[in-house]
Amino acid sequence: MSTTDVTVLRTPRRRRDATLLTVGLFAAIASAMLPVFSVIAPGPWVAGAVFVTAAVLGAGLLVRVGRLPAAVASIAEIAVGIVLLTAIFGRSTALLGVIPTPATFGSVPDLLAAASEEIRTGVAPVEAQTGLSFLLVAAIAGLAVVLDHVVLTARMPLLAGVGLVAVSLIPTIAIPSDIDIAGFLLLAAALLFLLRIDTRARTATAPPTRSDAPRVRGVSATALGVAAVAVIVAVVATPLLPQPDLRFATGGTGGIGTTINPNLELGNDLRQPREVEVLSVRTTAPTAPYLRAVTLSRFDGAVWQPDSSDTVPVPAEGAVFDPVTVAEGVTVADYDTTVTVDQLDSPWLPVPYPASTVTGLTGDWLGMPQNRTVVTRAGSTREQVYEVQADVPRPTLEQIRSSAVGGPALDPSLTSLPDDLPAVIGDTAREVTAGAQSPYDQLLALQTWFRSSEFRYSLDAPVESGFDGAGVDAVADFLEVRAGYCVHYASAFAVMARSLGIPARIVIGYLPGTASSTAQQGGTEYTVSSSQLHAWPEVSFEGIGWVPFEPTNSLGVPTNFASGSGSGGSATTDTPDQDAASPDAQPSTAPSQADRPDLGAQDGPGVSAGQGSSTTWLAPALVALALVLLLFVPSVVRVLRRRRRLTAAGAGDPVAAWRALQEEAVDLGIPASGAESPRAFAARLTSDHGVDADDVGLLRAAVERVSYAEDAVDPASGPALVAAVARIRARLRAGAPPARRLVANLFPRSLVVRSGAVEADRETVGS
Repeated sequence: MSTTDVTVLRTPRRRRDATLLTVGLFAAIASAMLPVFSVIAPGPWVAGAVFVTAAVLGAGLLVRVGRLPAAVASIAEIAVGIVLLTAIFGRSTALLGVIPTPATFGSVPDLLAAASEEIRTGVAPVEAQTGLSFLLVAAIAGLAVVLDHVVLTARMPLLAGVGLVAVSLIPTIAIPSDIDIAGFLLLAAALLFLLRIDTRARTATAPPTRSDAPRVRGVSATALGVAAVAVIVAVVATPLLPQPDLRFATGGTGGIGTTINPNLELGNDLRQPREVEVLSVRTTAPTAPYLRAVTLSRFDGAVWQPDSSDTVPVPAEGAVFDPVTVAEGVTVADYDTTVTVDQLDSPWLPVPYPASTVTGLTGDWLGMPQNRTVVTRAGSTREQVYEVQADVPRPTLEQIRSSAVGGPALDPSLTSLPDDLPAVIGDTAREVTAGAQSPYDQLLALQTWFRSSEFRYSLDAPVESGFDGAGVDAVADFLEVRAGYCVHYASAFAVMARSLGIPARIVIGYLPGTASSTAQQGGTEYTVSSSQLHAWPEVSFEGIGWVPFEPTNSLGVPTNFASGSGSGGSATTDTPDQDAASPDAQPSTAPSQADRPDLGAQDGPGVSAGQGSSTTWLAPALVALALVLLLFVPSVVRVLRRRRRLTAAGAGDPVAAWRALQEEAVDLGIPASGAESPRAFAARLTSDHGVDADDVGLLRAAVERVSYAEDAVDPASGPALVAAVARIRARLRAGAPPARRLVANLFPRSLVVRSGAVEADRETVGS
């Protein structure tokens, strides 16, 4: 049988395998995109992505069926993708509606800017508009071009599978949710299909002998069995394993979880769509208390820093903090609160203020007397159940109005502000508080102003206006836009109070929970969700202590004190430590996530945050590690391919040995064209690169016999073929400059530049 006859017989199989690989690749890309629906809502962009991807892959298939060079396939795919993207998104500036012009390309930055804005301000699942739709369709089409080259030209479907799995994981990492079982099964099936077709195509290039057929079938059956078991284990067994703890991502990175952010970087996490119950509270207080976790007193004009001061161990029994001291005549109420933590994983312990005794904790916990907060260096709040006894000062309106703010022992930093404080902050503070007769009246005026109709609660306005922060510049912008969330209200209130000489700090903790039962013996029970993580300001009054205020519009309970006249000196106090919505001291429901305005269709965005500034190095370190590992991926892939070639050569396959030689040459920058015969290539290696004539002659003669004389593979010749390849490789590398050898190791060109094939009729796809 002649070479021409072999080519004719194998052409149908080559075309069929190329078609099957293309179809499998399309299915794999579609499956990998299914998790995107949890982040981007399905819409017209899906149809566009499906159509453009199918057209791109189809163009590449037509080129390959026509036996044109692989580079032409990639060029044709890129051209088809550009034409279709132009027809869909740039008709108004294109010739005949499909041919892009300079104006068409000039519109791309605007589309990408629009997409970036949609991503930045949108809430998952985002409704894709024109900009985001363009980005999605173009990205998927580009992915199709790259993977088509990897699968059909470079013939590395496993590498393509790794890329597709990574793509499918990105939406799940961004918005954690239940596993998409259907998507996983489809992707697994598509990748296994690609591997099977590619393996069959490679086997077809060197038909096995009759004795080898049972072994090949056995290997295929074993591989399919292993794949089936792996999929079954992933789908059935994995959900039965213990689930990892939920954690909030660090501020500014988004994410879902249950911890407490000490850095006021709450914006991105507030916009997350998932809400979970973090803890429950049972209290003898007439209303649910605010639960404080972290106080922030130091302010440099840009960042509020969490307090760090001397600590004392929390004893198993007895008081951890000194008794509350108040001025003569101020009433102190004693309340007991039991906190049961569910999905809260934080080193800061939520406690009512001002706590005196904390019992029932497991692990080593420390108290900060300066602010009566509790923290651990190694443990967590997860599954803690503890009791807190708090002595709450209850001054009358007359008492707090007559009290001075601060005190001689107070840290001067509590009133410090940067020298470059925007004038609008101090001017506005003085304007709003004009006419106030006491510091308390000034603070009450500020609180009333922030909670008036001049302001609105908004998660999106700070992002849209570019001031999503807590520094003085963000405060100035907030006072102009007058829309934001708790971080902006608390920071603005504290900075304006300091501008009036009043010591103020910020507290991070939880809003009062939602009543889950009626009043009964032992107190009322409340549930607290992740969406109720909150920030509010506090001000220090002599003889009373730190008094919380609630400036956040439409949330929480505003602070005000009742007059003590006619009540024998006792007063009903409506502070953020109580629920002012129930002046008769009956339990009531604190604001829940449903009460938050301006949230659109969000389903309970939780305020999430990171483990603190101590872990901010983790993300850059992981990125650096990933980049280092990525640097060695080509080298590892090349080593695996060389090992595969030499294994086949050791079994007596001269074609594999010759292909190994060609790839070594390509890596070192030596051309190995398919238009050059084995005899000419061997002669060039001998004359130009000093290769031993006997070694290259052995390989050349063997590949010519099996390619043209149709000699059977001789396993006995395997060791000689491998030894010859090893000696030639050593000679070629010895003659190459050190820089060339380094590049050949790290970035082997043979992975992307295909070496010439002397047995063209034995190539399955990508010729």
